[in-house]
Amino acid sequence: MNMMTLWHIPGWEFAALALAALLVGFSKTAVSGANTVSLAVFAAVLPARASTGVLLPLLIAGDILAVLTYRRHAHWPTLWRLFPAVGVGVVAGTLFLVRAGDGIVRTSIGAILLLMTGITLWRRRAAARPETEGAADGETGTDGSAADGEAGTHGPEANGSAVTTRAGRTTAGAYGVLGGFTTMVANAGGPVMSMYLLSAGFRKLGFLGTSAFFFLIVNVSKVPFSAALGLIDGRSLLLDAALLVFVVPGAFIGKWAVNRINQQLFDRLVVAATVVGALELLLS
Repeated sequence: MNMMTLWHIPGWEFAALALAALLVGFSKTAVSGANTVSLAVFAAVLPARASTGVLLPLLIAGDILAVLTYRRHAHWPTLWRLFPAVGVGVVAGTLFLVRAGDGIVRTSIGAILLLMTGITLWRRRAAARPETEGAADGETGTDGSAADGEAGTHGPEANGSAVTTRAGRTTAGAYGVLGGFTTMVANAGGPVMSMYLLSAGFRKLGFLGTSAFFFLIVNVSKVPFSAALGLIDGRSLLLDAALLVFVVPGAFIGKWAVNRINQQLFDRLVVAATVVGALELLLS
């Protein structure tokens, strides 16, 4: 049976899904959080609940490509701190999906994402003030890192200090629960974890390597829950098979682009993608 006939998808809508699938691959290897745009496209073309089941296998395919690309840059202490809280969030999200309608899900997640973006930007600006004052007084690091803005491959979490303090554990727990909840109900955990990793000071490669392993493990763990809710079935997998071919070139485009994006632009693109996705969820 023709896949487009099975889903009653006009050609232009399939083209939109194909572009969204391309963006999934790009987001996994370049600008994490950009796949919130893909989420919005899938939810607009397909029934909202069904769209999450179709999108999940494509996200997993992108995660695998991202892990193969950035596996050496993951920061595992951060991941181990997040996973227990994420598990709580996934269970809560599953229970929420059983009871909540699509409109409530979209509005709740959009509002949360905008709030988290605002908090993260405020925290980063507050943290930047002492660094700016220190640089003005000549207080640069012994390795000259202040001059080029590079805080190391993984940022301040490279030594695990940011996740072993009480404040660090509380922050990781809060973001973990929220990330697990949003990724379960709408595959929208990317912006939440992007905000956490940015607020923790991760640089590009550490950011991408840590998020790659995080989402591969979390998304695979969501498959049984999604299947039990009827979000993944033969029809959804048939559509995935047709769209998977677009994820791969998107990932290669992202790999090519990431080395041409400086850190400041990278941060801005992640924040912008998060805001766009959140607004789309609120307005749809």
